[in-house]
Amino acid sequence: MELIIVWYLRMSIIYFVAGAGIGIMMILEPSTAGHYVTSHAHLNLLGFMSMMIYGVGYHILPKFSGRHIYSSRIMHIQFWLANAGLIGLAAGWPLRAGGNAADAAASLLIISAAVTVGSVVLFAVNILKTVKAVQM
Repeated sequence: MELIIVWYLRMSIIYFVAGAGIGIMMILEPSTAGHYVTSHAHLNLLGFMSMMIYGVGYHILPKFSGRHIYSSRIMHIQFWLANAGLIGLAAGWPLRAGGNAADAAASLLIISAAVTVGSVVLFAVNILKTVKAVQM
């Protein structure tokens, strides 16, 4: 397994633990729980689930198609974009909800969302180009 795929899987588990930790924090501090709901959801869905899907997809789908990944470079760039976008989203939502630095938080969220969408598009292109030539 390529090292970058291992890192996708590692980050998936790290985000799962972080999301669960925020979930516990929300239970223990219900007065501020609303500030963290969206971060909790993003860490679990974009962090745990998506990173796991990216890692498993990059490992398994080329094998199923009998081909090498279309672009290892795209896979690496997508890893960094996905992580940067997720961290920006997870940090931006509590800032916006708390009212502190709301304008900066809004800018951070817009940029992070665009980076995240870019990473999703890179994954889609890389996987589709990898499996496109498979004959049924």
